[in-house]
Amino acid sequence: MRRLLLNENITADGRIEMLDSWFDPSPEGDVDDLQAELQRQGEASDGVLLGRQTFEDFRGYWPQHTDEPAGAHLDQVEKYVVSSSMTDPQWRNSTVLGGDPVDEVRRLKLTDGGDIVMSGSITLAHALLAAGELVDEICLFVYPYVQGRGRGLVADGTVLPRLELLEARGFRSGVAMLRYACVS
Repeated sequence: MRRLLLNENITADGRIEMLDSWFDPSPEGDVDDLQAELQRQGEASDGVLLGRQTFEDFRGYWPQHTDEPAGAHLDQVEKYVVSSSMTDPQWRNSTVLGGDPVDEVRRLKLTDGGDIVMSGSITLAHALLAAGELVDEICLFVYPYVQGRGRGLVADGTVLPRLELLEARGFRSGVAMLRYACVS
């Protein structure tokens, strides 16, 4: 069975909804160690799972940035977009999963292949975390920013299983990575 790894950029106050400009998908400056980690994680997976809105955001940005490691990876990797309204993803190596999101991801995890990484996609992340058994790991990139508003990692009322810390690491940019296994 394939593993589903949820990677989220998150503020210090726990917001993943990007209402302010605290996140830059193509940062410059002192971020080589962070970029190396993101590249390592991308290369360790062979699938990317996204909700429709995040997929459209990615599709509008990354194909023009294939000179960057993330853009090159996204150009080649198999992309799965959960959407009840999209029929043609208009991005190579993309498959639309049009049914119930939880059922679609459950079936996807049963297919042959390596790890699947999901990023952003707040509505989809909330649904999969609420389902309880689909997300195998959560990797949070905590940015030193307090937004004070916006949606968080889980929807109100969602209780996650016990999380086991696998790795904690800081980067020169001030971003911290916390990686957890979801233990049932």
